[in-house]
Amino acid sequence: MCTAAAKMYRPRNPEASPFYRLVRDHFDAFEGGYAECFAPRYGYWRPVIRTAIEKFRKCGDLQEGFARVRCPDCGKEFFVAFSCRQRCCCPSCDQKRSLLLGIRLAEEAVAPVSHRQWVLTMPKRLRIFFRYDRGLLGKLCQLAYEAIRDGLRQACGVREGEPGFVGAIQTFGELIGWHSHVHAMVSEGLFRRD
Repeated sequence: MCTAAAKMYRPRNPEASPFYRLVRDHFDAFEGGYAECFAPRYGYWRPVIRTAIEKFRKCGDLQEGFARVRCPDCGKEFFVAFSCRQRCCCPSCDQKRSLLLGIRLAEEAVAPVSHRQWVLTMPKRLRIFFRYDRGLLGKLCQLAYEAIRDGLRQACGVREGEPGFVGAIQTFGELIGWHSHVHAMVSEGLFRRD
């Protein structure tokens, strides 16, 4: 492989990851005991979890599929294993998606003004509703936007204007317990048509 290609691509060894080994060795037992041990506290078992784990187990494995890449400079070829391209479940793919999103936001969406991070949470008593009705999570992000917009309008003493807002829903807290909340990047101030 030529020097340029070697710098661009480093093959992963997914089985070297402690998280991968943990999932491989214990996920089936976790799934089997979920209803008895965890469902009363964390909600019903969602089938999408098994689907996500199966994709994660195949991520970066040449036996599960690959693309053959040819270096245009030296003509050498090498294999690139397919990835699962999932968020949250796969640390490698999630990191890549986060970096690509950050680049895209910086280049295409975010105005060149100051921004701040906002974290909007809700009382513990209300969190259980979001655990059992995931459709409410989209409304949570919309409500976060409206609350920030209305607060900025009031602080600026205007009736109109929209903040720059990029929101992300997170459903767990520092201790991995259920805690649905919104992380948002918000412009300092409002945008108006004029």
